[in-house]
Amino acid sequence: MSAHAATHVIKPGWFTVNVFNRAVAWFTRRGISLRGSRVLAVRGRKSGEWRRTPVNPLTVDGVEYLVAPRGHVQWTHNMRAAGGGQLLLGKRAVEFTAVEVTDDEKPALLRAYLKRWKAEVGVFFDGVGPDSSDEELRAIAPKHPVFRVTTTGPASTPA
Repeated sequence: MSAHAATHVIKPGWFTVNVFNRAVAWFTRRGISLRGSRVLAVRGRKSGEWRRTPVNPLTVDGVEYLVAPRGHVQWTHNMRAAGGGQLLLGKRAVEFTAVEVTDDEKPALLRAYLKRWKAEVGVFFDGVGPDSSDEELRAIAPKHPVFRVTTTGPASTPA
């Protein structure tokens, strides 16, 4: 991974932070999923405290993934350190482990993610979309971490 790819971060704007993410989290906390959204809870790599952020899980061939459309953001660094977390919907929390997939595995996953979520996140993918070539998807792969999620069971207590 190049240094540029590893530092690729698109910070959310005021509207996303203060309106959109809060609205999605509010609905999700009440058990209402917007097109499959969940709240990701992962322990901070420095503080050890639970950190939460809305995510759009992706299921491909029965396997669940978390894609970071904004790049190498805080939750991706925390996920690498923690190796898993919880996906929350209402009062239901599911614990999981996570393994980051290689860039070579990403084109098909990014294509599926963009097919499902392009209207919401397409702007973060440098003009690459679900109909782009494998080469174009492979070129942006280092900028977008993807984690394979394996459910380990219900959480004893939600984060």
